[in-house]
Amino acid sequence: MSNVFMLAISAILINNFVLSRFLGLCPYIGVSKKLDSALGMGMAVIFVMTMASTITWIIQNYLLTPFNIEYLQTIAFILTIASLVQFVEMVIQKMVPTLYKALGVFLPLITTNCAVLGVSIININESLSFIESILHGFFAGIGFTLVLVIMAGLRERLEWADLPESMRGLPIAFILAGCMALAFLGFSGFNI
Repeated sequence: MSNVFMLAISAILINNFVLSRFLGLCPYIGVSKKLDSALGMGMAVIFVMTMASTITWIIQNYLLTPFNIEYLQTIAFILTIASLVQFVEMVIQKMVPTLYKALGVFLPLITTNCAVLGVSIININESLSFIESILHGFFAGIGFTLVLVIMAGLRERLEWADLPESMRGLPIAFILAGCMALAFLGFSGFNI
């Protein structure tokens, strides 16, 4: 149980994919303007990261490694992720059309979100077990969602702030992202 706790704290706070590994910055900056769309994107990323971690672990350990074709890892993983994102996109379009419209181009961009590919490759490189890979993908998705929702909340509040015109929009978003990364850097000193 302590191993699961350490994996959760590590993926969510200490080695957060957005703020410490700098993966997945495009949706982090692009979708974090409104809280609803940030939460919706976060849920989609949690699902895709968890499923991608599951399927890519199986592909690596039961297909690529036994047949000595590990060099196809990136292609196999990207195809898997693209298929999952297409599935998520169809479900969201059918079930929640307003969220589908709010996410716009950023939903298909999950396919090229390097955080999703990164979690799959890290699972393999760190030799995580099947269950650990699933949990790592899930917790990494929660970490992604956490920083996305925090950023969206801050950006919504800054809409009403008295900022100079040159700081509105993207400049203040980058400053916020830097401040959040510094704040999360404080978690790296934890001894678990």
